[in-house]
Amino acid sequence: MTALSERARRLRSRSFLIGLLTEVVIIAFAAIVYIVVREWTEGSPATAVENARRLLEFEQSIGIDFEYALVQLSLDQPWLRTFVNWIYIWGHWPIIISVGAYLLTHHRERYIWLRNAMFVSGMIGFAFFALVPMAPPRLSGLGYTDTISTWSSSYRVLQPPDYANLYAAMPSLHFGWDLLVGVALFSSTRLLPLRIFALTMPTLMAFAVIATANHWVLDVVVGLVVVAAGAGISAAIAHYQPAEGARDAHVSRRDVGGPSAAKERC
Repeated sequence: MTALSERARRLRSRSFLIGLLTEVVIIAFAAIVYIVVREWTEGSPATAVENARRLLEFEQSIGIDFEYALVQLSLDQPWLRTFVNWIYIWGHWPIIISVGAYLLTHHRERYIWLRNAMFVSGMIGFAFFALVPMAPPRLSGLGYTDTISTWSSSYRVLQPPDYANLYAAMPSLHFGWDLLVGVALFSSTRLLPLRIFALTMPTLMAFAVIATANHWVLDVVVGLVVVAAGAGISAAIAHYQPAEGARDAHVSRRDVGGPSAAKERC
C-alpha cells in the first residue's frame, strides 16, 4: 500500500510538472504571436490614427464620447490621477499572475477555463490589432494627456516600450482579461472580500483605461464582447473534455493498478 501511494504521489507530481511545462509553452507561443503582430502593425501609425479619429466620430454620433471628460477629471484631481495610474499598472499583470497561480494550485479546472478563455480572446484581439490598428487617445493627436508616461515610470518596468504594441487599443484586453480573472476568482471562492475584489477590479480597470487616455470607450465595449466569445469557447472546450480530477484518477488507477490489478497479482 505504501509503495502504491508513493507511486501515485510521483505520478501526480509528474502530471503537475507536465501541466506546468504546457502552460509555459502556451504562454511562449502567445508572446511570439504578439511580437509578430506588433512588428506587423508598428509601421502603420497613420492608419491607426485615422481609425481612431473615425472611432471618436462614431462615439460622438451616439453620445458615448466620455474620454475627454474622464481624462480631464483625473488631471484635475491629483489623487485620482495617481489612483487610476496605479490601477492601470498594478491591476493588470500582477493580478493576472497572482490569481492564475492561485487557481492553478487550488482550482485547476477554473484555471484551465481562464487560460483557454484568455488564449482564445487574445487570438481574436491579435486579429484586431493586425487588421484594424487603433491609436489610443494619447497617441491620436486630439489633445489627450498620457497620464501614465507623464507621471509614472513603473509601467516601463512591467511592460518595456520596446515590447509594447502602440496601436493595439481595440479591443481593450487590459480590461477584458481583468474581467475574465474576476469571473474565475468569483466562481472559485466563497470568501466575501475576494468576491468583492473580483467584482470591483474589472470595474475600476474599465474606468482607468479610459481615464489614463489609453483606450476609447468602444475599446472597452469590444473588449467585453471579445472575452465573452473567449469564455464561451473555453466553456465549450471544457464541456467535451473529462474533468481534471476524473482524468487524474483514471491515470492513477491505470498506472498504479486498481482493485482488479491487485487481484491479478494475487
